[in-house]
Amino acid sequence: MQARRAARELALILFSQFDKVISKYSTDDFNEILLKSVRILTNNASNDLKLTIGPLIDMKQYLDEYEANDKSNLQRPLEAKDLPVPLPMTSDMKDKIDELLDIAEKALMALEIAEFTTLENKTDVQAYTVKIAEAYKQHAEEVDNIIKDHAKGWDFDRLVKVDKDILRIAISELLFVEQVPHKVVVDEAVELAKKYSTDDSSAFVNGLLAKVIFENGIK
Repeated sequence: MQARRAARELALILFSQFDKVISKYSTDDFNEILLKSVRILTNNASNDLKLTIGPLIDMKQYLDEYEANDKSNLQRPLEAKDLPVPLPMTSDMKDKIDELLDIAEKALMALEIAEFTTLENKTDVQAYTVKIAEAYKQHAEEVDNIIKDHAKGWDFDRLVKVDKDILRIAISELLFVEQVPHKVVVDEAVELAKKYSTDDSSAFVNGLLAKVIFENGIK
């Protein structure tokens, strides 16, 4: 995971912790909130990883017993006992597979969190996270007005907060942080929306940012 990608995700977490107008926060406040957030995420990641161990062991045992005891397996000719036999896709098996996928996704997310929390200890990650927050702090009214102007058919106050924060981060980067490839900013904003928001959010974020890029002549 690249440093700036980690910084953007940390920025989203940082923004989610704001409980007052951003102008009230200092750079020291940003750093303090960021470190507290990282500690919480690290603990959550550790707990999630520990919780996956037991279910995965149970799942392996279940699948082993299922294969050994299934009637179709017991009725095989003896000479074919060593050949692999597909397991019947019963509704019960599908539920177990879905459960396994859910466990795997939680483990993957925990590993990703652990990865970027490790990166957070690097000064460039923390510095860029705070740089994004400072850019938004200095231009908060302008950034929010851009979102309001381009969110056609959407009431700004009723937008999902995580969507607003993703857009605030991306627009602050696009307009007020130098030497940032706009395609990378948009792609990663869309990925954040897919990961943290609703099914419709990624398309909404992508479309709004495309308008911002076009109207500001960003190349």
